[in-house]
Amino acid sequence: QVQLVESGGGLVQAGGSLRLSCAASGRTFRSYSMGWLRQVPGKEREFVGAISWSGGRTYYADSVKGRFTISRDNAKNLVFLQMNSLKPEDTAVYYCAAAMDYTLGPRMSWTSWGQGTQVTVSS
Repeated sequence: QVQLVESGGGLVQAGGSLRLSCAASGRTFRSYSMGWLRQVPGKEREFVGAISWSGGRTYYADSVKGRFTISRDNAKNLVFLQMNSLKPEDTAVYYCAAAMDYTLGPRMSWTSWGQGTQVTVSS
């Protein structure tokens, strides 16, 4: 399975921006659709968005649509989550995940995920 490591989290004021990175290891990285999920203590992990293996298709949760952008650089085995216009309710641990699904969305079958990176948005 592909190994994933997230980075780039931190503290930012509401309205600010952060870019999260996910470094993947494994020769088969290009075969996976990639996604981002987030989790607040006491709640289920929430789907944020996903990108197809080629980067040609993306899907975003309504809560982040228009503010967050997923991209990938397959040559460098990297996936990014650009977060703009951040809100306090975006505060969570963000996880990078991999799936073999063709259809992008919250019901994808994630086969691997990283250890997470904390994002805190202050008001």
